[in-house]
Amino acid sequence: MVLSKTSSESDVSVHSTFASRYVRASLPRFRMPENSIPKEAASQIINDELMLDGNPRLNLASFVTTWMEPECDKLIMASINKNYVDMDEYPVTTELQNRCVNMIAHLFNAPLGDSETAVGVGTVGSSEAIMLAGLAFKRKWQNKRRAEGKPCDKPNIVTGANVQVCWEKFARYFEVELKEVKLRDGYYVMDPKKAVEMVDENTICVAAILGSTLNGEFEDVKLLNDLLVEKNKSTGWDTPIHVDAASGGFIAPFIYPELEWDFRLPLVKSINNLSSHINYLGADQPTFTLNFSKGSSQVIAQYYQLIRLGYEGYRNIMENCRDNMLVLKQGLEKTGKFNIVSKDNGVPLVAFSLKDNSCHNEFEVSDMLRRFGWIVPAYTMPPDAQHVTVLRVVIREDFSRTLAERLVIDIDKVLHELETLPSRISSQDRAG
Repeated sequence: MVLSKTSSESDVSVHSTFASRYVRASLPRFRMPENSIPKEAASQIINDELMLDGNPRLNLASFVTTWMEPECDKLIMASINKNYVDMDEYPVTTELQNRCVNMIAHLFNAPLGDSETAVGVGTVGSSEAIMLAGLAFKRKWQNKRRAEGKPCDKPNIVTGANVQVCWEKFARYFEVELKEVKLRDGYYVMDPKKAVEMVDENTICVAAILGSTLNGEFEDVKLLNDLLVEKNKSTGWDTPIHVDAASGGFIAPFIYPELEWDFRLPLVKSINNLSSHINYLGADQPTFTLNFSKGSSQVIAQYYQLIRLGYEGYRNIMENCRDNMLVLKQGLEKTGKFNIVSKDNGVPLVAFSLKDNSCHNEFEVSDMLRRFGWIVPAYTMPPDAQHVTVLRVVIREDFSRTLAERLVIDIDKVLHELETLPSRISSQDRAG
């Protein structure tokens, strides 16, 4: 936890109606209470406040899995007190983690021989993985430049303007210039040709996104690889590619197996992976995380998912998600009020904008949908398409066809209600 001093609301008391049968004293909001309270009271106070959170299953903004089978939940709770980094103490957990790494390495067509095994580790989200991969590219570039007697103080990385914010954090935290390929109307991912044009001798890598958070579209990694191969040949550079597959890495192999985006391409050197070794915990252990201590639960859960579902199970889930995506897309198209800006062959999601937002806009639609429990984000596109505003619905395993149909009905209700309301957009905004 990182603490900083900020202005905030006063330290008013926290109450719980149901907890009053156990304790009547109020609790301070921002200070530890002086006295203990019964466990029932503490539990009820927290539950009362958590009821005001949104329903995770109706949070259509998130790409993160919000549901697992009860058997997996039990495994998570059984391993929640294990510190993953203590590999000598928990060797079976370490073995399961290594199995996950190798299953995923083979899934991504890593160039492993019959007797070779991949080395890797689970990270706390894709942000940590990107930080590590970026550092590996930076260090490799710096070492090569030093060996050649060339300056190595101005590294840059080429991405599209559609990258997730963690790439901006990496560039800021580790002093790397971020060179972004701007978007344009109708093209909301990185243009491979423009990206390669921006590559210079200081480029540590080009980052491609397999599943843009803006509209779910897969960037053309194959074209990027081919263009960069030619540029490397003509310049003598060896600029590599990193693929951010946080959104699409567990989608493409199952429903688009012929799509070349992974280690089959010679310049794809990492897919959120890198490694080093330590030996100060009693054994030589693979570790390459920015975090040190962390729970083992997510590793155990991932291993359960891999052996429980297998290739067939993941394919069935992704095909169902794609089918439900089409149901939602077709339902929105039937309203006649929306333009669809997402693609059918990317991450299963629907990104859409109003055909006419001169009186009411996408942010109003998003806001009014919350009354039905739906959390549907509205946002503007990055430069140079910032004048385009979209709504986005991510289709996950727990988003059924029934929910898709229900969402269309509720969106239609919102549209009809908006038609009866006065415009909240000023004439100056419309003119701009």
